[in-house]
Amino acid sequence: MQFDWQFYLTAFFRIGTRYYIIAGIVFFVFYIWKKEKWHYKKIQQRDAKTRDFLREIFYSTTTILIFSLFIYILLLPSVAPYTTRYLKISDHGWLYYFAVYPLLFLIHDTYFYWFHRLMHHPRLFKYVHLVHHQSTNPSPWAAYAFHPIEAVIEQGIVFVFYFAFPIHITHLVFFFLFSIIYNIYGHLGYELYSSKFSQSKIGRWINTSVNHNQHHQYFKGNYGLYLLFWDRMMGTVREDYDAQFEEVTNRKN
Repeated sequence: MQFDWQFYLTAFFRIGTRYYIIAGIVFFVFYIWKKEKWHYKKIQQRDAKTRDFLREIFYSTTTILIFSLFIYILLLPSVAPYTTRYLKISDHGWLYYFAVYPLLFLIHDTYFYWFHRLMHHPRLFKYVHLVHHQSTNPSPWAAYAFHPIEAVIEQGIVFVFYFAFPIHITHLVFFFLFSIIYNIYGHLGYELYSSKFSQSKIGRWINTSVNHNQHHQYFKGNYGLYLLFWDRMMGTVREDYDAQFEEVTNRKN
């Protein structure tokens, strides 16, 4: 069967657009336009180098190429009929349609936490996850900056979604739009939540930019994606997390 380059490039365009536009706008605002005015709020006060940004963009681009290939394979006429994808919302109703989103959220968060911890195993880390951790002071461009093997592991969640339960063609469009936005926030290098959020009844279960920035800076602890549920259950939240969150969010210019 002949490779459909037009379809593949369409998938690349859709996934890439989310990354390049959102990360680009956020990078421009925080790292160029408001850099001097907001620098005191930056989690790590030192600045990353231009070569760091270029490396992050390069690996993110290779990740998008791999992500696009996965979507291409799943939507092939020879594969798609065996997935649980459906096209008409009326097939399962609006209640089911909206109920799937929190399910996607919880499954992805769990998938990410445990595979993330696995990639920190000493026998795997330097071969797979070290590429992402070259960004010890991450920027928005680091959101997809994975080694190709890690990109395959990350995109494996799509196979889970497409074979586990009925999923509408638009579910992943909106879900992964939310995912890249939160991923970019996690690598932003600035904290957007207010002071005391990390210790509030709800906030203590939500991942923050400070939390993930610590993971990049120290390489240990804080493995979650959207939530801190598994980190707290497994005792992997860094002991200095709340203190650093308060310090960052209470800084005065």
